[in-house]
Amino acid sequence: MKKVLKNIQLAYYAVYIAAIAAAVSGYALMNANLRIDPQSEVGIALNSALIVLIIGSVPLALWLFSRNTKKWAKLTDVHEKLAKYQKGSIIRLLVLGVGLVLGVVFYYVLGLQSMIFAAGISAIGVFFCKPAEVKVVAELELEEYPE
Repeated sequence: MKKVLKNIQLAYYAVYIAAIAAAVSGYALMNANLRIDPQSEVGIALNSALIVLIIGSVPLALWLFSRNTKKWAKLTDVHEKLAKYQKGSIIRLLVLGVGLVLGVVFYYVLGLQSMIFAAGISAIGVFFCKPAEVKVVAELELEEYPE
């Protein structure tokens, strides 16, 4: 259980570190004048694609994980429950993290305030995924679990 929780926490904090790295990279791109005109076709396409990605991925990732967690809770093998939970948690964090990182990068490249709001929506989604032992035990309906 501790190892599963540690791996999920590692993925959780890696998403935020990637967002910070994206901010630093985006700032460097902005200072190097590598910007895209937000009114150009490419700028509009990137803006629209990210908004659609975030509007679709945040609720879908959270819903699918919730649905799958209910299935995993019915499994009898605790190790299998934890393995599936770990894999699902990491996939959910990666899906939400992509929107966060792209939102930060596009904010600097496009200079649109809507991109930082989009990144914020993804960051809130990632925040809802913060791992905790109590949460894992409750979601998987664990009575006894290995350390």
